Amino acid sequence: MPPASASRYTWPLPVSTVAMSQPYVVDFDPVAFHLGPVQVHWYGLMYLLGFFFVAVLGEYRRRRGRLPVSRDALGDLLFYGMLGVIAGGRIWYMLFYADIDWIWTAPQTLFKVWDGGMSFHGGLLGVLAAGWWWSRKQKLHFFDTIDFVAPLVPIGLGLGRLGNFINGELWGKPSDVAWAMIFPQAPDRLPRHPSQLYEMLLEGVVMFVVLWLVSLKPRPRYLVSGLFALLYGCFRFAVEFVRVPDPQLGYLFGTQWVTMGQMQSLPLIAVGLVLLAMSRRAPTLPLAATP
Repeated sequence: MPPASASRYTWPLPVSTVAMSQPYVVDFDPVAFHLGPVQVHWYGLMYLLGFFFVAVLGEYRRRRGRLPVSRDALGDLLFYGMLGVIAGGRIWYMLFYADIDWIWTAPQTLFKVWDGGMSFHGGLLGVLAAGWWWSRKQKLHFFDTIDFVAPLVPIGLGLGRLGNFINGELWGKPSDVAWAMIFPQAPDRLPRHPSQLYEMLLEGVVMFVVLWLVSLKPRPRYLVSGLFALLYGCFRFAVEFVRVPDPQLGYLFGTQWVTMGQMQSLPLIAVGLVLLAMSRRAPTLPLAATP
């Protein structure tokens, strides 16, 4: 969640914005409800919903023979993947996006996942590590596992971005578009791009539809994974143009447009292209007979 120092990065608002009438103010209570003294945050609920839908659709794909494993084995994969998302996403964010002083001044901050502050790129590395370890145990090709998982990931991505929106964090630059919104936690009251919703639509809805339709029938190894990496890298790179960079990082290399998110998305684009090229000569995993 961007701190108040985000005022370093403000942009002049086009004159036409003055004529806009009452932009929507994004001011939700981040706490969904209380269980006694325990606060249940919307952000955490989004992750729980994401894991639930991933489990349901993962079992659906398994029963259709998309991975030759038992239900229990799939449950292990999803559990390890969940741990990878949380641990990898949080650690990566705290190392590359947060003020590194937290290590000495407030190490407990690492565990406050409900307050926001998760990195997709770190979560992806966590899932890949979990998938590699699980695949070795099951004696499966690593990319057969990743091709199976890839169409499920956009569900969690989309819900995570919805959580960012509810938290009023990761807002966009000031804008005069008709759907611009005001984020009270921003350093001003200017209408801004709801960049969280852009990412929810592209990384969540569009990617899920494309990957699910492509994977409706068996595809060559690497193809679905490559398409996932390419789409996410391109979508994230594009949205960063209208999203305010993390204030503690700002723009990189003395530019006014290169962000950490863009830099970390470039390797995904490259990997996606390589995997798509490899899929042209790769075998296709046959459908498995599963109960």
